[in-house]
Amino acid sequence: METEIIRVTDKGQISLPIGMRKSARIERGDKLLVVQDGEIIILEKVKKDDFKDLLKHSEKVAKKLWGSKKDDIWNTF
Repeated sequence: METEIIRVTDKGQISLPIGMRKSARIERGDKLLVVQDGEIIILEKVKKDDFKDLLKHSEKVAKKLWGSKKDDIWNTF
């Protein structure tokens, strides 16, 4: 496990140390998931299909909740 102390800019930006970026294979344009629990913040690299199943299941739930004939009235406005 590596540790570093970094600074936050006045715009709230941080720079990840190059050694950590290399070992985590984080490249320009990659997406990171940010999770906060109180004062603890965790960054995790998002892989291409990490949320594929979540999206599939959330679409099913949305269709159940909003896919009824009663909701068709909203399409008339």
